[in-house]
Amino acid sequence: MNTSRAGIAFLFDVDNTLLDNDLVIADLQYHLEREVGVERAQHYWRLFGQLRTELGYADYLGALQCYRAEYPRDPGILTVSRFLLNYPFADRLFAHALKVIAHVKQWGPAALLTDGDVVFQPHKVDRSGLSEAVAGQVLIYLHKERELADVAERCPAEHYVLIEDKLRLLTAVKKIWGSRVTTVFVRQGHYALDPKILAAYPAADVSLERIGDLLQYDLAQLQKHRQSVA
Repeated sequence: MNTSRAGIAFLFDVDNTLLDNDLVIADLQYHLEREVGVERAQHYWRLFGQLRTELGYADYLGALQCYRAEYPRDPGILTVSRFLLNYPFADRLFAHALKVIAHVKQWGPAALLTDGDVVFQPHKVDRSGLSEAVAGQVLIYLHKERELADVAERCPAEHYVLIEDKLRLLTAVKKIWGSRVTTVFVRQGHYALDPKILAAYPAADVSLERIGDLLQYDLAQLQKHRQSVA
C-alpha cells in the first residue's frame, strides 16, 4: 500500500475504458455457440445475467460453474473455461491504452480501479499487461463507488482523475468527492453509447471519444475541471 500522498493520482477503469470488453464478450459468444450450441449458449447468458443481478458484478467463471451444475456431462463447457483463461487480453487493449497510462504517470501515480470477481478480473488485468503498466497498483472491488475511503487510503492524493466509461459511476464518485475529483468520460462500449444512460446522468468534467484522446491533454487542462456537482 502506498503511504505517501501525491498531488494528483489517476484512476483507470478497465472494461471498455482501457480494454475492449465488448469484443471479448463477442468472442466468448462465438466460442460458446460453437462448443455447446446456440440454445445452451443462451442459457449460459441467462445464468450469467442472474448472477450479475445477484452479485452486482460480472462473474463469467461463476456462470460456468452454474452451467456445469445443470449440464454435468457436457464436455464443451471445459473448452470454454480454457478459452477464458487463455484469452489474449493484451490484443484487446484499445489503441494507445498503455501510452495513455505512461502519459499521465509523468504527473502522478496511476492505478486501476475496477469491479469484478477475485479470480477472473485479476487474471484479466495481469494477462492484458495493465497490471504491469501501473506497477501492480490494482484495486478490485464489488462496488468501487462504495469503497472510496479505501481507495484514498491505498492511493492517497490531494486530487484524483477518474477515467471511466460509465456515467453512473462517474456521477456517484463526483457526488462523494466533489471538487476533489476530475471525472473523465470515455465514450467506448455499449454503456457509454446507450442514449437512455446518457440522458439519465449529468455530463462528466471531460468527455472523450476514445481513450487515446487523453494523450492530447496536459495536466493544466485536467486540473481546471474541479467543479462540484450541485
